[in-house]
Amino acid sequence: MNEARRILVVDDVEQNLALLGGLVRGLGYEVETARDGLEALAKLALGVDLVLLDVMMPGLDGYEVARRVRADPRTADLPIILVTVLDSREDRVKAIQAGASDFIAKPVDKTELLVRISSQLRLKEAQDALKRSQAGLEEQVASRTEELRRTCEVAADANRRTYFAHVDTIRRLVLAAELKDRDTARHILRISRYSVVLARALHMSPGETEVLGHAVTMHDVGKIGIPDAILFKRGPLDEEEKKVMESHTLIGSRILSDSPSELMQQGQVVALSHHERWDGTGYPRRLCGEQIPLAGRICAVVDVFDAMTTTRPYRAAFSLEEALETMRRGRGAHFDPRLLDLFMGRLDEVLEVRERLAEEAAVERQLWPPEDAA
Repeated sequence: MNEARRILVVDDVEQNLALLGGLVRGLGYEVETARDGLEALAKLALGVDLVLLDVMMPGLDGYEVARRVRADPRTADLPIILVTVLDSREDRVKAIQAGASDFIAKPVDKTELLVRISSQLRLKEAQDALKRSQAGLEEQVASRTEELRRTCEVAADANRRTYFAHVDTIRRLVLAAELKDRDTARHILRISRYSVVLARALHMSPGETEVLGHAVTMHDVGKIGIPDAILFKRGPLDEEEKKVMESHTLIGSRILSDSPSELMQQGQVVALSHHERWDGTGYPRRLCGEQIPLAGRICAVVDVFDAMTTTRPYRAAFSLEEALETMRRGRGAHFDPRLLDLFMGRLDEVLEVRERLAEEAAVERQLWPPEDAA
């Protein structure tokens, strides 16, 4: 019976993939492997009988893969066993909501693995009875497997290229804004890394964290439409100039609108909402509290911190103490109180990121000095 069963093992860590695949083969099953969620979804076309799915993966995590498997009528009844170090009640409820059939904890015990796989396959056996009864099915599948595998690998590669093409598009959009200001690139990199620190403090999934890290880089892409005379003015802006400057949120939203890409969609959310304030006095829509999207609230915290602690054309940088005290005064007014508290609680990690990026920038300046330094 085992020879007719094909198990798809999914894990982004090569060592884990080899270990778990070896255990499954040792139990007498045929094994297919996938290095990430996109490849796993593509290889379902091979006709697998069960999926052993890692939870913590970049891009599409295990929860999202399970949701997509359940959403497809062709795979809706496929057994999914989540392989995870997460063992809290909240994690298990989340897994069940995503569509998991069962769980197994890391490190994997061979006997437990056999019991759980056998149990899930027996439950599915009744559903597969008609398929198994079709004359010559195994022979047809065997003759087409190699061709299907190649097709699946091409599909997985195409999905990866699409994802990285979206990331590349984001970088090019941001680069267009950077051309106006050489300091913008470092600012964007810093707030991207700071937002990742906050995302982890919020226990966001790896996929959500990755999307957020890219999205905040697009927060000021609308400044490409702001005249240089206003963008680089030394001294305070008058009321008309302020209105023009504030329009960069709307410009950025228009640039990023109507995209099928999740990265662009989240980037639009950040571009439009990162100047909203918790008390409703921000712009452009005067949203307040949790009406403001979470990504916009996160960007508000990290953007203001970085803006205050770096030199701008119109003022010198604040000291760290001054910047933190100003932000504390903005708790519940400018900033989401919970996010600000989390940020302050992870300040050591934020400062470590800032120091590391400053060291990288210093090395770059030595290797590639500015053209006007000669």
